[in-house]
Amino acid sequence: MIIKDAETKRDLKKDIIEKDLVIVGGGMSGVCGAITAARQGLKVLLVQDRPVLGGNASSEVRLWILGATSHMGNNNRWSREGGLIDEILVENTYRNPEGNPVILDMILLDKVKQEPNITLLLNTAVYDVIKADVDRISGLKAFCSQNATEYELRAPLFCDASGDGIVGFLSGAAFRMGAETREEFQEQMAPNISYGELLGHSLYFYTKDTGKPVTFHAPSFAMDVQKEIPRYKSFNAKEHGCKLWWVEYGGRLDTVHDTEQIKWELWKVIYGVWDYIKNSGEFPEAATYTLEWVGMIPGKRESRRFEGDYILSQKDLIEQRTHPDAVAYGGWSIDLHPADGVFSERSPCNQWHSKGLFQIPYRCLYSRSIKNLFLAGRIISVSHVAFGATRVMATSAYTGQAVAVAAVLCARLQKDPRELLKAPYMATLQKELMKTGQYIPGKTLRDEEDLALSSTITASSSLNFTGFDQRQLLYKPLHISAAQLVPVTTGVLPVFRLPVKAARATELIVEIRSSSRVGGFTPDQVLFHKSIFLNEGASIIEVDPGLEVDQAQYLFLCFLKNEDVEIAYTTQRVTGLVSVFNGVNKAVSNNGKQQAPEGSGVDTFEFWCPQRRPEGQNLALHFLEPVFTAGTDNLTNGVDRPTDQPNAWIADPADVHPSVSLDWSQPQQIRKIHLAFDTDFDHAMESVLMTHPETTMPFCVQDYRVEDEWGKLLYQKEGNFQTRNIIVLEQPVVTKQLVIRMKHPSADVPAALFSVRCYAE
Repeated sequence: MIIKDAETKRDLKKDIIEKDLVIVGGGMSGVCGAITAARQGLKVLLVQDRPVLGGNASSEVRLWILGATSHMGNNNRWSREGGLIDEILVENTYRNPEGNPVILDMILLDKVKQEPNITLLLNTAVYDVIKADVDRISGLKAFCSQNATEYELRAPLFCDASGDGIVGFLSGAAFRMGAETREEFQEQMAPNISYGELLGHSLYFYTKDTGKPVTFHAPSFAMDVQKEIPRYKSFNAKEHGCKLWWVEYGGRLDTVHDTEQIKWELWKVIYGVWDYIKNSGEFPEAATYTLEWVGMIPGKRESRRFEGDYILSQKDLIEQRTHPDAVAYGGWSIDLHPADGVFSERSPCNQWHSKGLFQIPYRCLYSRSIKNLFLAGRIISVSHVAFGATRVMATSAYTGQAVAVAAVLCARLQKDPRELLKAPYMATLQKELMKTGQYIPGKTLRDEEDLALSSTITASSSLNFTGFDQRQLLYKPLHISAAQLVPVTTGVLPVFRLPVKAARATELIVEIRSSSRVGGFTPDQVLFHKSIFLNEGASIIEVDPGLEVDQAQYLFLCFLKNEDVEIAYTTQRVTGLVSVFNGVNKAVSNNGKQQAPEGSGVDTFEFWCPQRRPEGQNLALHFLEPVFTAGTDNLTNGVDRPTDQPNAWIADPADVHPSVSLDWSQPQQIRKIHLAFDTDFDHAMESVLMTHPETTMPFCVQDYRVEDEWGKLLYQKEGNFQTRNIIVLEQPVVTKQLVIRMKHPSADVPAALFSVRCYAE
């Protein structure tokens, strides 16, 4: 033992760390940004003030990661975010289909630790900023409570992904807090003071059935929820975790500096709720339940929002405005909550959906007043109303990925973030983003370095879609209106048939609908309407719409609700084809139709949404002529998901050995091959609490091999479950041909591939 004599004063241990990029905040935006930047060669320092990564998605808070898919309860088809957040969600679904938040913690830590270019500091809080100039940061000061070390963190570029914006705040960056007036951005949804200006915090709890009687003695601070909570009857013994998102408080307080006070109030509510469930006598089924876990830190929704060169507002979302500097997108509803939260007499949320995805411009992702500060996550440059849609975690993560690629370009070009707005830097940024898997609505990837573009691509077969297999039919009652989304090209829509059963003589109404927004999936235009008389019993209806289609798009072949009718479904599933239903999804305020209040500035329209598997089979339609061909031209069209077409090569189901061949007239040196498979961008993949019926998406090619012109095996993969497969060969190969041989995912699902890209290095 070393004993030191008393000293007047001692200093903390100090470490100086220099990197290319410092990201503050280890939530989903910070994690996705750090990994994306590190994989492209930047030396990244990721600073997180908590012991785990994930922020609101971590085991400390336990909120599910969601974004544009919105629990599959909106009209945003194939809208799950791409790139790094897609990789994480797909892997979490594979490794953690039960939605265990501790396993998600592990996956995130594992992802970060696999990157040699990332230095991770956990339990480390930034508390000061070092300025090189009034508008430039040169360093940060931070403290780790676990190793009693003070850090000085230096870099030419910084990203604030901290949620509360600690770096932006300390650096003097312009920010906003609270709702804007209706007049500032002409936002008709801007709330008045009675509704409140901020969204509050939430704390969750988990319960467990022990199988034996369990008593609960409430703490002295537990609230009498029957007296204090207007909606106390909404509690029940079965719901826990983030299904109780509406247990919210703090919207009338300072959601940064009053967080501890807010947390205590929420603890009072939570323990009061459990006391009510266990001891009121209203829930005898809870006799064997115990309180397994209660959150220690609140999940924050809103605090500071920092100003970039553009502030996204309501009209950008509802009108789906296009931006030349689009780098990301959102699709969650404008989801605003009353400031009084769980104590309010109002509905706990006010969700208003747009008719599709909205772009997020790059100008929202850097500070207008601090030259080298990026913004990511919920603090980006948006109004309070637009924040209601951009704040969710998958959208936040997407902004982190965009910032990461921008930081790589800034480092390579020695530019500040704002300078990337100039031509040709923005086009380069968008291209490099799309190469990482980042889908940007309205943009296509055309990469001059991609050798596949100069090849001739052929396939062993291509699907000429004339309908689904009619051999194994499932009949389901038409309790709610059902539709099949069918991609069509130009020309006359062919005659189609559908097997049906009628309990008694009745009329079945068939409609063909389209979306008024090109590439949208809200069936707000009726192109064809017909009433078909059905006799009692089984029959096959035939519809000849005689409909001329003037552009490639998806059409909705709708069969309207009729309790006396059953229609046929198939077990076959095909990339880019999905059935949708005019049903209800209360989780996202979907009651089948959004009825917009007068003067709200949002649209009135119907919801037609898919069902979760194992439901959601396709309607067993058969066309007398092919509707579309899923050919090899889709492999190089620059879009790696269904939009107005499936955008995929799909093999004929009867093809025993499906393959795609790339041929060049001259030998090519190839080192890297990028493949994009179908992991069902329509599936929301909630990260915690909710479970998933599969670990691997049914459309995903799991087994494939890559060969050269002589049939030599270059690469083989078995058990693939990921969207993007980046193949880096140990040594470059010189060949005039690449052949990708695949196995069908199953007997019911043909092999499909969105894209193939090849690079010399």
